[in-house]
Amino acid sequence: MDSVQADAYLRRLGARRPARPTDDALRDLHLRHLRTVPFENLSIHLGEEIVLEEKRLVDKVVGARRGGFCYELNGAFGALLTALGFEVTLLAARVYGDGERPGIPYDHLALRVRTVDGGDWLADVGFGTHTHLPLRFAERGEQADPGGVFRIAEAEPDAAGARGGAEPPGGAADLDVLREGRPQYRLEVRPRVLDDFVTGAWWHSTSPRSHFVRSLVCSRLTEDGGRVTLSGRRLTTTAADGTREVTELGEDAEVLRTYRELFGIALEEVPEA
Repeated sequence: MDSVQADAYLRRLGARRPARPTDDALRDLHLRHLRTVPFENLSIHLGEEIVLEEKRLVDKVVGARRGGFCYELNGAFGALLTALGFEVTLLAARVYGDGERPGIPYDHLALRVRTVDGGDWLADVGFGTHTHLPLRFAERGEQADPGGVFRIAEAEPDAAGARGGAEPPGGAADLDVLREGRPQYRLEVRPRVLDDFVTGAWWHSTSPRSHFVRSLVCSRLTEDGGRVTLSGRRLTTTAADGTREVTELGEDAEVLRTYRELFGIALEEVPEA
């Protein structure tokens, strides 16, 4: 990503270029990204190809003013952070669904980000309802966040005696990321590259077992710490205190207007699951 592309990305976020890649700059960009760039899987239901290449991801998020799911959002955000001087490592994770075991390999992409302040952070703008701010990577106690109380813990071996992924050099253990005491995903600490996630993105965008194939979602954080989510034709507005208002949308024109006004996404047709 060159300087012109980085500046265009920052304008998308409503952010100024930080003077230095500091902890505060990372927190600001992370929060702005969640408020501005929706978590959405519309491409899957519009017949649009998902290509995990940096230029394609940035073109989608910045040029087309769209969102995406984890590979796209964290892939693009990681490219921006790198262009701004942060040290960024892509990490693979497996998401805990309804069961007690984590999902498929390369289920999720998250970012490890180091700053000139010496900060070492877990950043994730691609997990939907999650942290508003990065988590301290080395901290093993509870971390309070506007999105809840989180904790990063060394993963316990599963019933088969494995930690769920090939151990990286040095034998470092996988990590579980928990919210309110419930595991969200199991994180590997081995560095990855974007190409490693192609199979996971393909599975999530094509398998009938994938919840992204079975349902529609478009969601972003609001300025007051709440969330607005459009799932098909159901609009849910969640306040910061957790209270919800649900509205069923009717005409296609109303759905398209909602995508445009609440998420900044201009569509020619209504995606259907």
